Amino acid sequence: MREMTMVTANIDGKQVEVLEDTTILKAAEKAGIWIPTMCHSDYFEPYGVCRLCSVEVVRGKRSRIVTACNFPVRGGISVHTNSEKVKWIRKLIMELMLSRWPNVKVVREMAEQLGIEKPRFASLERDEAEDACILCGMCVNMCNDVVKAGVLGFAHSGIKREVVLPFSERAETCIVCGACAHVCPTGHIKMVLEDYKGKKPDFTLGPKAAIYVPTLQAVPRVPVIDTDSCIHFKTQGCEVCANVCEPKAINYDMQDEIVEIDVGQILISTGFDLFDASPMAQYGYGRLDNVYNSLEFEAILNSTGPTGGKVLMKNGREPRSVGIIHCIGSRDTNYHPYCSRVCCMYALKFAHLVHDRTNAAIYQFYIDMRAFGKGYEEFYTRLLDEGITMIRGKAAEVIEGCWQGDGEPSLMIRCEDTLIGKFREIPVDMVILCNAIEPRRDSDAVRRLFSISKSPDGFFLERHPKLDPTSTATDGVFIAGCAQGPKDIPDTVAQASSAAARILSVLAKGEVEIEPVRAMVQEEYCSGCRICNGLCPYNAIEYLEEKKISHVQEALCKGCGTCVAACPSSAMTGHGFTDAQILAELEGLMV
Repeated sequence: MREMTMVTANIDGKQVEVLEDTTILKAAEKAGIWIPTMCHSDYFEPYGVCRLCSVEVVRGKRSRIVTACNFPVRGGISVHTNSEKVKWIRKLIMELMLSRWPNVKVVREMAEQLGIEKPRFASLERDEAEDACILCGMCVNMCNDVVKAGVLGFAHSGIKREVVLPFSERAETCIVCGACAHVCPTGHIKMVLEDYKGKKPDFTLGPKAAIYVPTLQAVPRVPVIDTDSCIHFKTQGCEVCANVCEPKAINYDMQDEIVEIDVGQILISTGFDLFDASPMAQYGYGRLDNVYNSLEFEAILNSTGPTGGKVLMKNGREPRSVGIIHCIGSRDTNYHPYCSRVCCMYALKFAHLVHDRTNAAIYQFYIDMRAFGKGYEEFYTRLLDEGITMIRGKAAEVIEGCWQGDGEPSLMIRCEDTLIGKFREIPVDMVILCNAIEPRRDSDAVRRLFSISKSPDGFFLERHPKLDPTSTATDGVFIAGCAQGPKDIPDTVAQASSAAARILSVLAKGEVEIEPVRAMVQEEYCSGCRICNGLCPYNAIEYLEEKKISHVQEALCKGCGTCVAACPSSAMTGHGFTDAQILAELEGLMV
């Protein structure tokens, strides 16, 4: 490998020291000298197609015109970026471009920077579109050199030259990565997203890249790669992230692996799933535009969301009125009979933020307002003072309607106002559904894994709802947060802190006390039928292959007696409660 050396170049009278083989364009940037270009990108190797970056290189008595984007700096050369010859070349090229693509923004801006108002001649292939292709070739280079999909290419020559797809049809090798649209300077290539009436928004907080940090609170806070979206895993190309990573921490060959860790205590805080309102067709979710669930509207309100925190409808306009419907899927015997606890308060928060950021009229449709926490009732009173309309009664349906007077399409919420005893129809532009909190879809697998129980509502069951709300029937396994049931942030933090304290108190002891009541195997009677292994609810019985018998792990056994009752050979018995011991006790009482 050849060792790179530093060379000094003279650019417009300025001495600049750079690594050998650095292009004149990069050296000029370091010296603070602007060289125009319309085809250069750091993603791929330049090839000077636009010729606007032409400069004059002088070495000794020899002078020649080269493209600065791909001509390397050498010792002893002088570069003139604005000589008369260079100005004439740039002016001619820019006039040709301006005559062919007069309305393209980047062309007009470049012409203005070079002092050209209008071309002196007309083009035979004039294209007046504002997003016309200017044949810079950046999309072709991106597709071929970086993505390595090889989908785009040039066809024909001269003024008939154009960028085309193979046989003018979409190729199967196109992975729809959008890289070509990303580098296109005119917007001629666009990513068109599928859209239809009632389409659920795809909202995510933060950047939508293939490499990302899962959350701001992630531990460890390091990026991960989504292999389903990453270009490298589809074409073996790109590797942009690896090229810019100074510590060289990107390893594409790394595989997911299962790691076994010995632990003394386990805290289960798997959270919740949000109820999908699509089955409740009367509310129009997934069927009508501008109907959002709570998490989607939270994304809209977030400053890093799709609208930058502004409350906007799908058409980009501010809503004139907003309806917030409580208890979607909760307090409903058809779905979840329990109360989700948090819905009332975040619905009030939504109303306050919409009132703060828009001039919209706001309607709350509720069954009962459950403002139970510290300061919650005061917050409810504050919203009443702000002019929020509270309608007591469950909304019946959301339909398409229109505003009286202008006839503009909108949504209509039909409901019964139980406070005035009337049926009402409220026109709104946006509907926010307060969906129920429900157990995670994988809760059954987690329950079986840790040998814990579930309550009838599907959440994990605590040992005692009042005296021991953080532990479970399995020693060493604790629960916290919405894994145990719906709760708000203060209650979740309090329960998690309690569980952590319980765990630390056990770990600090260094040893664990176990109950004396437990099962034991009388090895001389055990036939190795393994019936007890599958019946034990605590997974406390293991099978010893070398002895062909079952064995009870005393630390896990709770002495429930299931295995004792099921053993066909009476080899399983309670420790301290064998038949001989009980008979001996009886004999001692009778003597």
